[in-house]
Amino acid sequence: MYSITFVFLSGIVSKFGEKSLSVVCQSCFHNNITKLFLNECKYTMSTAPNSCRLVKDLKEWEFSPSKLLSLPLDSIEQNFVRRNVKNVVFSRVDPTPLNNPKLVSFSENALTNILDMHEDVAKTKEFAEFVAGNNILKRSVPIAHRYGGHQFGYWAMQLGDGRAILLGEYVNSAGERWELQLKGAGRTPYSRDGDGRAVLRSSIREYLASEAMFYLGVPTSRAGAIIVSDDLVMRDPLYDGHPVMEKTAVVLRLAQSWFRFGSFEILAKNNEIDILRDLVNFIIEEHYPTIDANNEDKVVELFSEITRLSFDLVVHWQTIGFVHGVLNTDNMSVLGITIDYGPFGFMEEYDPLYKSNESDHDRRYCYTKQEEIVLYNLMALFRALRPLLTESQTAQVVKILETETKKLSLKLSEAFSQKLGLKNGDDKLVELLFDMMIDTRTDFTMLFRQIGETPLEQLRQPKSCSWAVHRLAAHASYQQFYKQYSNKLESDGVTDEERMDQMKKRNPRYVLRNWMAQEAIEMADKNDDFTEVNRLLRVLSNPFVELAEAEERGYAQPPPNWSKQLKLSCSS
Repeated sequence: MYSITFVFLSGIVSKFGEKSLSVVCQSCFHNNITKLFLNECKYTMSTAPNSCRLVKDLKEWEFSPSKLLSLPLDSIEQNFVRRNVKNVVFSRVDPTPLNNPKLVSFSENALTNILDMHEDVAKTKEFAEFVAGNNILKRSVPIAHRYGGHQFGYWAMQLGDGRAILLGEYVNSAGERWELQLKGAGRTPYSRDGDGRAVLRSSIREYLASEAMFYLGVPTSRAGAIIVSDDLVMRDPLYDGHPVMEKTAVVLRLAQSWFRFGSFEILAKNNEIDILRDLVNFIIEEHYPTIDANNEDKVVELFSEITRLSFDLVVHWQTIGFVHGVLNTDNMSVLGITIDYGPFGFMEEYDPLYKSNESDHDRRYCYTKQEEIVLYNLMALFRALRPLLTESQTAQVVKILETETKKLSLKLSEAFSQKLGLKNGDDKLVELLFDMMIDTRTDFTMLFRQIGETPLEQLRQPKSCSWAVHRLAAHASYQQFYKQYSNKLESDGVTDEERMDQMKKRNPRYVLRNWMAQEAIEMADKNDDFTEVNRLLRVLSNPFVELAEAEERGYAQPPPNWSKQLKLSCSS
């Protein structure tokens, strides 16, 4: 059976622990709040998160003391490209100023819920200068991270933050520590042959994708804002010998950690074992509090958690038809979140070999291979951690990989069964559906959505069904599928109302299709018009709800024919 996956989506809800709530409530009301008031406080915060804590003047906002600076820091502070940095985790580096930065979009949710900033802050010149890297705020110590990685199956040696500069850390009113990073802020010691800049087209895509994935319920880094400047850089978008001058942009990226598999790999490859051990201890202490730091098997437990989260992440990707495009070890987070949105894509016509990266000539990172590649990357992580493991611990890690790989197959089967509104898995039914989808080239997103929007009786006579179901119904096996599907629902005890309700909660109506992003990019690039960027942000913030403006724009209609000619590469 083709590799398939599912994400159980039950809505996006703000989560606050009682301890964190007590702290927030005490700060707001200046007294101890009893449990009697906690439920009311939870409701208030979920509807107007941190409203009593939002900063309205950027001058009043500051970074928290940085814990990252406790890790080995490069003694050379001059910002110039260096081929071989040794024995450090970070290098001190200042952003390179941009000319006339202009804020073109911001995520109100990210700013208010993560950074405790009022939306009015984003409308100021000071904020645009901040996102551009021109305005360094209080307590900010800008740094670039040194890491390595396996790229397309080959060890690429030192990589690192070649255009991303981490400004600092912020502990918000919910007690969460977030790292703020500017992508496109200029050269660092790790820029290699690059200029440290990011262009507008790739920045728009990353900005929108980060927020879209969040609202789809997929673990991801976030995007707070995007600015464009008057500065231009030369790029060859498809690496085909046709370079052009493009506008530069910067995205304010947010994550609770930017450490990745390659963070460990570079240290192991260079035999910097003491630093490797220190970094592992740091990540356990800061991001995996359930692991006992004094336990002799803590590295094994860390690997187990990273493995579970990474496999869960690829399940999320597969069920929404998302293809990362550059799934190298330097793009795999140790927190199991989606990071580094390059040439990604949401699959349209179902194709197990769909690739989102034109540079991926061998389809190494195509849709059906993503689970295999995540396993490959976990093996690379295993090798990096091997110097910290005893022989018995090594055997435990091997067992973990075997066990979690078997679980993954079960998760994939169960996930797509649930995506069809079933209570219990049915491999044969799902396999039949995917075989039909391959033959008919049915749209991945809209087929599941439209099945969920259509009463079962109407599915039996699909002439009046919506376009994706209508295409599937042209297959000779459609009535066989319908019969098996309806029988399974009956045996599971699922009413048609329950089925449709659950399917509409699990299957989005809108995803960030390449053609949608391209229209927004062209309007922004040619006309300095970011209307479509902000429209997409609004729509993708409600992907499970039918929206009038989205329907008017045809976001749920068959993709235009010209969209099939779109190509993306690693160029950004």
